[in-house]
Amino acid sequence: MHAKMKFLATIVTILLASLALRAPAFADQEVEVVEQYAIQPGDVLQVSVWKEEGLIQEVIVRPDGLISFPLAGEVKAGGASVEEVRELITERLKKYIPDPVVTVSVLQLNGNTIFVIGKVNRPGAYPIARNVDVMQALSLAGGTSTYAALNSIKILRRDNGKLNAIPFEYGDVEKGKHLEQNIILKAGDVVVVP
Repeated sequence: MHAKMKFLATIVTILLASLALRAPAFADQEVEVVEQYAIQPGDVLQVSVWKEEGLIQEVIVRPDGLISFPLAGEVKAGGASVEEVRELITERLKKYIPDPVVTVSVLQLNGNTIFVIGKVNRPGAYPIARNVDVMQALSLAGGTSTYAALNSIKILRRDNGKLNAIPFEYGDVEKGKHLEQNIILKAGDVVVVP
């Protein structure tokens, strides 16, 4: 038995040394930080409390960003992550249920919509279930029409109640220049193609 333990300890030591030798190779690589999805008005959530059959509901996030859930009351969901909403509901339920185990899931991303208007082949609202950049949004809209002013495209974005216009020059991005313009769109963004 002692020989087996010694053998296993040797194997573990070799594996750890191997990982330590590889660590510098990974040190130079960039780690992509994934931003958590912010729940939007119109999204449909399922909220459930383990072992509480009466506390399983599908709720829609209202235009004011709130949801209603039994015993928790009105909970701010709009703009929050799924984890933040779960924590809020858990905290409120502790008054009534000892150690509640709450699960929050996004069932429908109805509020995660972008808009493409102007001289495109299919203007309209586009619900998005993944990250979409400006070029991809133009593709969703069927591309630009013949007389579009490609270097005067604007992305309208509302931040904290203030509307901002972000310039986008299609010609530069098409040539592989100034690619930082090809931003990831957020829910509610409007791509305007004059």
